[in-house]
Amino acid sequence: MRSPIAISSGHGRIVRGAHGYIDEVSEARRVAERVAEELRGRGVTVHGPFHDDTSETQDENLETIVAWHNSRTRALDVSVHFNAYEPTDQPMGTECCYLTQETLADEVAEAISFAGHLENRGAKYRDDLYWLNNTHKPGVLIEVCFVDSSADVALYQKHFGIICSEIAEALSGEAATKPEPERQTMVARGKVSWFGGPDDGGVAPDEGLAFIYDVETKPELFLDEQPEDTTGLARRLNPDQHYIAMRWDYAVYPKEMLAGYDVALVRAPKTGKQFIAHPADWGPHEDTGRVADISPGLMQALGITTDDEVEVLYPYGEA
Repeated sequence: MRSPIAISSGHGRIVRGAHGYIDEVSEARRVAERVAEELRGRGVTVHGPFHDDTSETQDENLETIVAWHNSRTRALDVSVHFNAYEPTDQPMGTECCYLTQETLADEVAEAISFAGHLENRGAKYRDDLYWLNNTHKPGVLIEVCFVDSSADVALYQKHFGIICSEIAEALSGEAATKPEPERQTMVARGKVSWFGGPDDGGVAPDEGLAFIYDVETKPELFLDEQPEDTTGLARRLNPDQHYIAMRWDYAVYPKEMLAGYDVALVRAPKTGKQFIAHPADWGPHEDTGRVADISPGLMQALGITTDDEVEVLYPYGEA
């Protein structure tokens, strides 16, 4: 375990950072606070997070943050930032800057990419950053995503909780506290198919879902409008979102739990790719010989087709 860890947010209340679809300073503070909370939950001693509210120039801001870090007794320094380039609707991704900690920086970038479905720009060696050059302990400077990429921002906002949890795990080397015994973990492997959305002719136009009864329960899984000539939620599912149906044992995984924010991890052994997915329905029928049905978007992301195999872990965490 890496401990203690000193963590700060980049820039400051007066000396602002990048601004696009979101504001770097505000979001860096939000991430730093949540990561610190996650680290403490793993038994890590945390200094901070430190936020600079007083500096009036860029030089003063950098000196103030570095001085705070160097005044702490710690094993690792962490600085949280967001990147920017130019406004775009294209995905740009996440990266982590380092001077000496290449392996850790690579682990952090991979963790954010995995958790947030963000492009992985990887570990970036930087010998021109004041913070990395002047803090006296090993350190990494995290660039969570691009504030001026609408694609990045949408994924960051959707997966904020898991991103912070995965950052904490990478920084500490410690997994989160395991679920309580009553939250049994299901591991399954078998063939898969797809379901849901306007093009799913296998469900009736008025067919609903097993435990999601209205769009407001999980609006992120649904299309904005009901498809023409349909009334059921199964046809309104957004095929681009990542969702899954399995033969859930409601005695172990109640409908209220499945309709909440616990997610499954779905991995395709054929490609090695894995993504999180929201429970959305019960199925497939045992007669199909399949273990799960997933969204067309998830099937495409995994790089597989009908009757390829998947491995499923549930619950994996919260969205």
